[in-house]
Amino acid sequence: MRKIWIKIDPWDKNIVTTALEGGADGVVIPDGYSERVKELGKIQTISSDGDLKIGKDVELFKIVSGEDEEEIVKLSKKKKVILQCSDWTIIPIENLIAKGAEVIVQVNSAEDAQTAFGILEKGVNHIMYHASDALELKKVLSTLRSEEDHISLKVAEIIEIKPVGMGDRVCVDTCTSMAVGQGMLIGNSSSALFLVHAESISNPYVSPRPFRVNAGAVHAYIRVTGGKTKYLSELSSGDPVLIVDHQGKTETCIVGRLKIEKRPLMFIKAMVSDKEINTIVQNAETIRLTDPKGKAVSVVKLKTGDKVLVAVEEAGRHFGHKIDESITEK
Repeated sequence: MRKIWIKIDPWDKNIVTTALEGGADGVVIPDGYSERVKELGKIQTISSDGDLKIGKDVELFKIVSGEDEEEIVKLSKKKKVILQCSDWTIIPIENLIAKGAEVIVQVNSAEDAQTAFGILEKGVNHIMYHASDALELKKVLSTLRSEEDHISLKVAEIIEIKPVGMGDRVCVDTCTSMAVGQGMLIGNSSSALFLVHAESISNPYVSPRPFRVNAGAVHAYIRVTGGKTKYLSELSSGDPVLIVDHQGKTETCIVGRLKIEKRPLMFIKAMVSDKEINTIVQNAETIRLTDPKGKAVSVVKLKTGDKVLVAVEEAGRHFGHKIDESITEK
């Protein structure tokens, strides 16, 4: 997951508040202001008296020439290094990424931030944005967060649906109301996940619960932040998970609670790009997958030949992390 620190110098209460509300991961502030930040909200502070201390935990390094690169690589293994380029350029950052250095790149505009996150396709994981205007900062954070985890979705064709008896299923209740076309990525395989629609659809029998995704059985995987997956049974209150819409746009939400109950289950198998994928969900009218246009499709009305949205990847996963290794899940 991208990390964004906001540099606030000189001190500006409005910019601190904007950083908090915009989901910044930390604020780099002048000395003596850490407690004032804590009065406004909980966020990591970086200064001589902050949570992370300049000089001890964090080093500012102004790169002047290619000879500095090896020193930065060594330093980045001991401390967090904020990289300042005398003439902002991509080349030294590319070199450092290629050498495996974890650096924080200082940027002064949204354009530079987007470039830093996209360098060598992988990009840096961490930037420090020097903010001077609260309104501009709000726009920058909104743009960077909305681009953070766009997921490429594919169309799968349903080839089998069958009841499979009772089991423990998980409802994920979040702190966010989801709209039509939004849900979460769930599946039996970490590399093949179905877009399970939120309970945001009106029903004659049950009121909409747009904060909820009736996700699937306890063993299933769910896509969370940072490109990772977790088992549904591992989630707990306060955990971040991804909301995904039918266009692949994502946002992070927080789990409010899990509801694990015994319910009748349904097995669903689909075909995508000559690959069979499957998942298990509750056998009930209110559980829905998502079609290519973003329409919710009840699993009890699914039939062979129907098209639904899925996310698939070639690489396997180990403890939720994507890895380039052959792993077979059946």
